[in-house]
Amino acid sequence: QVRLVESGGGSVQAGGSLRLSCAASGRDFSIKVMEWYRQAPGKQRELVATITNAGSTRYADSLKGRFTISRDNAKNTVDLQMNSLKPEDTAVYYCRYLGDYRDYWGQGTQVTVSS
Repeated sequence: QVRLVESGGGSVQAGGSLRLSCAASGRDFSIKVMEWYRQAPGKQRELVATITNAGSTRYADSLKGRFTISRDNAKNTVDLQMNSLKPEDTAVYYCRYLGDYRDYWGQGTQVTVSS
């Protein structure tokens, strides 16, 4: 069983930066893809960024250039560096790991950006 725990959320002023981290306890050796999602109040959860075990990345179009996803395969962790934050980035951010047979979600970490 894999349990994911996010950290690094908090409150920041517009233009600031935060770095989110997701750590896994337990191991599923079929996990290849790690992702970050976010959900703002009253909105659907949306995909922020994806990274494969080969290091290929993909981002939501609106976030390109401001967010960077990275992973440490040895530590089984994934990070999200968020720069030039805007009030519209305010949301709960979740990490997700995809294995061959199931996915795993963290409990989320709140990011609040004030103007």
